[in-house]
Amino acid sequence: MQPERTRLAWRRTTLSCTVAAVLAGKQALHGGAGPLALAAAGLSLVLWLVFVAVANRRIRALASPRPATMRWSTALGAAGCTVGLAVFAVAVVR
Repeated sequence: MQPERTRLAWRRTTLSCTVAAVLAGKQALHGGAGPLALAAAGLSLVLWLVFVAVANRRIRALASPRPATMRWSTALGAAGCTVGLAVFAVAVVR
């Protein structure tokens, strides 16, 4: 049951990142945003794509009967994307 709960948690996190990236893009394009906001929205899109790739790889790994432990590089990538999305969200809002 634990791998299934973890897989669902990855899906929820992916959904949350998708909502954050869409809202960042909407905020950047709404109201004539400057070049910094547009660059932040573009970079948040790239980070979202990287996060989706990392999450998808982990979700597939959790589908096996005995899933392997998550590698440090995968965890670092997911954490880096999350922090990056937060930083770019602040840049878009300002």
